[in-house]
Amino acid sequence: MANSMEDSFREQLVKKRESDNKSLLWTKTEYFSLLEELKEACSAKSKSPRQYYILGRYEILQCGDVEKLIRKRGASDQEPIYFTHIDDMFDIIKRGHVSTGHGDRDKMMKVLKKYASVTREAGELYKSLYIECQKQHKRITTKGVVVRPILCKDFGSRGQVDRVDMQPMATGSYRWIMVYQDHLTKYCVLRPLTSKRAAEVAFQLMDIFLLLGAPPILQSDNGSEFTAYRYHGAEASMA
Repeated sequence: MANSMEDSFREQLVKKRESDNKSLLWTKTEYFSLLEELKEACSAKSKSPRQYYILGRYEILQCGDVEKLIRKRGASDQEPIYFTHIDDMFDIIKRGHVSTGHGDRDKMMKVLKKYASVTREAGELYKSLYIECQKQHKRITTKGVVVRPILCKDFGSRGQVDRVDMQPMATGSYRWIMVYQDHLTKYCVLRPLTSKRAAEVAFQLMDIFLLLGAPPILQSDNGSEFTAYRYHGAEASMA
């Protein structure tokens, strides 16, 4: 699979090179031909306009026994920007992609910015051919799910009740706090609780309802103290 991906990558870059003469997508022959031309220009006593041109754009960086073509630098300590050819580009992009932990195109291009010949198009082409990486990064989307906010128009039309566990910071016999909130205004009423018993919760809620009025809708979680209150409240209303 790796070989077919690499061959397809090179074939498409060659086609791109043939359709754009100004592209930096050089073949291996063109790359080394320019390298030799640059060496001749460096040693020539009487330079042609072409030689002045390439001397102003390129220079040779000696890496051990290997000569590499880089962009002309303003200072010798400046970070080199390398040129490469199509045959080496697949391995260069692959190393950059792996070094980012198979990151997206932007992360990959940030690592590969030291290569002038590696364009964004080449990076996108590599990503499009890397099927396994696409599968790993494919997001599972849920269609047709719309979360609608709960809207209220009047004060006291919907209430919310919850219980906060304060046992690590208990004050005397009070170990919980019941929080009642009006959904529209966010007005809160707090009540201390000594236990989680439904009877105590019902007593405190009844006291709040006598103060503010009972809401048509009371929202809570499925805690036993609240479900039991709803049950006892139904019995009380029938009585």
